Amino acid sequence: MRELQSLGAVHGHHQRHARPGLLAVHGPHLQALLAEHPATFGDGWQVVKREFYTPIGPVDLLLRDADGFHVAVEVKRRGEIDGVEQLTRYLELMNRDPQLAPVKGIFAAQHIKPQAATLAADRGITCQLLDYDALRGMDNPEDRLF
Repeated sequence: MRELQSLGAVHGHHQRHARPGLLAVHGPHLQALLAEHPATFGDGWQVVKREFYTPIGPVDLLLRDADGFHVAVEVKRRGEIDGVEQLTRYLELMNRDPQLAPVKGIFAAQHIKPQAATLAADRGITCQLLDYDALRGMDNPEDRLF
């Protein structure tokens, strides 16, 4: 999977701090905004389903990337280890389904703790920081000082 840069990807030890637009927003609202804007993850990405049900609970978003592969996205306001564990369980089940596999994973949050980013990277899960204002269309990069 290509690295995601549109809203700040988390790889290794980079960009783990809170991003502009970090507000007290609940996961379902972030999930709805991401479903409206799948291009947040890359050009040509499409929503397959919100709340894709698995035997152990729903994955927040199931997308198809530009290459046609399924991607499960777990959305959190604060990204912690328990969210990575949750996404790992979903991916294990989804990758057993020949109609879905291979399924990649994205852990998306407004803030991702360093331990969660490390665990996600170890499990092949991409982390993506979310900027709430940018998702709502209120962030103008030209208005920023830096």
